[in-house]
Amino acid sequence: MAFEQQMKDLFEKTASWITPELENAFPSGVREDITVKAAMYSLMAGGKRIRPMMIYMSSKMLGLTDEDMHIAAKFALALELIHTYSLIHDDLPAMDNDDLRRGQPTCHKAYGEAIAILAGDALLNRAYEILFEITKDHPRCSYAASNMARLAGICGMIGGQSIDIASTDKLIGLDLLYDLQKKKTGALIECAVTTPYYLIGDPADDKAQMLVKLASDLGLMFQIRDDILDVTSSAEVMGKNTGKDERDDKATFVTLLGLEGAAGKLKEEYDSALSVCRELEKAGLDSSDYIALTDYLFNRDK
Repeated sequence: MAFEQQMKDLFEKTASWITPELENAFPSGVREDITVKAAMYSLMAGGKRIRPMMIYMSSKMLGLTDEDMHIAAKFALALELIHTYSLIHDDLPAMDNDDLRRGQPTCHKAYGEAIAILAGDALLNRAYEILFEITKDHPRCSYAASNMARLAGICGMIGGQSIDIASTDKLIGLDLLYDLQKKKTGALIECAVTTPYYLIGDPADDKAQMLVKLASDLGLMFQIRDDILDVTSSAEVMGKNTGKDERDDKATFVTLLGLEGAAGKLKEEYDSALSVCRELEKAGLDSSDYIALTDYLFNRDK
């Protein structure tokens, strides 16, 4: 497939861009602390780095300067810290009770529940330290920083997780499921796609709104595909336990719509994302990387 080589290049470029930031996420003076070691265990466990890649892609598409690319890398670091903390806490026995993440034991299995909780807390707090450091040096970035905090909180990711937990063992409708996933999965993806624009543009203008719409489509694609793979794939392929949605009696696009219906919804979001990419092209932006990402998310098998 044509997108495969393009995505391989993007993954490699993103890794070289963000890995040095991740490796130095915490000050050297605290790196021997057991909580920091647990945090780094999860942070450096691999993963696709989809969210940092989207920040990188948007930065390149928008033609950010070298200085702004450096700032964007700091935002990408903060976002990956937030994402990793959420995974650590999601895996805890009180939440999803998982023992496998990114092909290795989850943080609480490797370090115990208490340290895993602290590791998640440390990652979140370090993310906010980084956001404050950015805005101290670059006050123009205050909207991007506050928006990241908002989308990580009760109006975004945490709000989605709250709906998810409250809906366990309950029959919910498709509208609530959309709201749940737009927050739980989609909020941080929105943050990734839009943050570079907020460094240089008006959050209320047409391009910003196109990026928000693209992020919504990509976030739903990611989640619907995840729901399908939870039924059709294996732990060996995914690097995490599968079949857990049925185990935990959770509402998903598959449980509500069946495999065929979920596949249909995936195609709807795919078509919508490509339509937004075409609008971005008309607005003078090269959206070819996002077209490749759209194809990747539609076809991914892990």
